[in-house]
Amino acid sequence: MVSDSMSTSSASDRTPSSRKPLRYPADWIKRKAAGERISVLTAYDATMARLLAASGVDALLIGDSLGMVVQGQSSTLPVTLDEMIYHARMVRRGAPDSFIIGDLPFGSYQAGIDSGVAAGIRIMKEAGVDAVKVEGAEADTLAVIRKLSAAGAPVMGHIGLTPQSYLTIGGFRAQGRDDAQATRLKAEALALQSAGCFAMVLELVTADLAGEITASLAVPTIGIGSGAGTSGQVLVINDLLGLDDRFQARHVKRYADLGQAITKAADEYHREIHDGQFPADEHSFR
Repeated sequence: MVSDSMSTSSASDRTPSSRKPLRYPADWIKRKAAGERISVLTAYDATMARLLAASGVDALLIGDSLGMVVQGQSSTLPVTLDEMIYHARMVRRGAPDSFIIGDLPFGSYQAGIDSGVAAGIRIMKEAGVDAVKVEGAEADTLAVIRKLSAAGAPVMGHIGLTPQSYLTIGGFRAQGRDDAQATRLKAEALALQSAGCFAMVLELVTADLAGEITASLAVPTIGIGSGAGTSGQVLVINDLLGLDDRFQARHVKRYADLGQAITKAADEYHREIHDGQFPADEHSFR
């Protein structure tokens, strides 16, 4: 049995003693002001959420990326609000004390301001997330953010590559490479902050521009493929763990190669079944 003192020591090794857990949106803004970085990972089920909550990661995102990495879709567009709520409930059960953000999927807020506000309130009430995330900074989206924020529902923004709009922005490509895009992204970031976002994701924004945007804001930026100048980083957990060797992206660092480990374990199980090695006596009841 591990003593309390040993447990405390291990936890302090992972997280600096001066760094408090993220419990409220205001804590994110305090982190930005203090120059402390923020780590975010996606999670889609209770088991993974429990493991990630034990790791010291600052926050969990139930991304609509589940459409691609869990459902096997070619994009995030088919994901429904009901599916997001289903996965968000599982993540909350696995990580009851973590700061959890739930994506609003395509179609849940683009159809109108009222439907967008209703979708945001619904995922918070039914799944117990701490905040919702929306993509883009169009006029109606900003209105949704303002109304949700006024209602007490914290909102994280998302600009740069917005996967829900990949068909109209020319695919999954880096953003901000020309002056017009850079000017637009800077304006969008300020608009999201003014609308009430407590943080925002910058996805596949050129590194220098992402650094400029971050410096111009009071709220933190969470980068993915946007360089080291953001306030924090987010990665899809399946990519970090190397669960799909078919997906290779420049912005992803693989911290493990669990895909091959899983295949190897399943193959060994298969062979032991056919060889009569499993189950052995120690796996049987008398």
